[in-house]
Amino acid sequence: MIMSCVGFAPTLSSSSFCSEAKLRQHQHQLQPSSLSFSSSFPSLPISTTTLSPSTTNPPNPNGSFIRAAWTRRSRGEAEKRPSRKSWKRRTDMYMRPFLLDVFFSKRFVHAKVTHRGTSKVICVATTNAKDLRNSLPSLTDPEACRVVGRLIAERSKEADIYAMAYEPRKNERIEGRLGIILDTVKENGIVFV
Repeated sequence: MIMSCVGFAPTLSSSSFCSEAKLRQHQHQLQPSSLSFSSSFPSLPISTTTLSPSTTNPPNPNGSFIRAAWTRRSRGEAEKRPSRKSWKRRTDMYMRPFLLDVFFSKRFVHAKVTHRGTSKVICVATTNAKDLRNSLPSLTDPEACRVVGRLIAERSKEADIYAMAYEPRKNERIEGRLGIILDTVKENGIVFV
């Protein structure tokens, strides 16, 4: 039941609002005597007067348009912020989480598998280890690279890793000793993605 206060306030001289006492008295008289579904809701008086300008929303200081929370960046904005990573760079660490890293020093060969998301080292193989240092005739020759590749593959399988990625450095060719390590890892059952 919707009512307007304007119709039954004749005693007030120039005001269009009702007094609260008369409104309650009028609502009490209009209460239905039965317990129906519609009678369980309270009636709300609605005034026909307009709102004062002080209660309206203040104008937007930035202009008439409200800026969205997220918008596609234009090329100009992309050039202003070149440090933002591309989609591939942001998602690659989740698509290919395990990364093989190979390092050749003058005296040794090092290889390790790391988890990109947490930067944790999963497994390591190096010719500088005590067992390999004393058993291999040379610590940097192709035979040492085959041993390191086989060890990385075995230790990765023990850690339940059967797929990994290798990202060559800038101007690095996959040949020679690096190619031998990667081929040996592939031959021992690891898939490169």
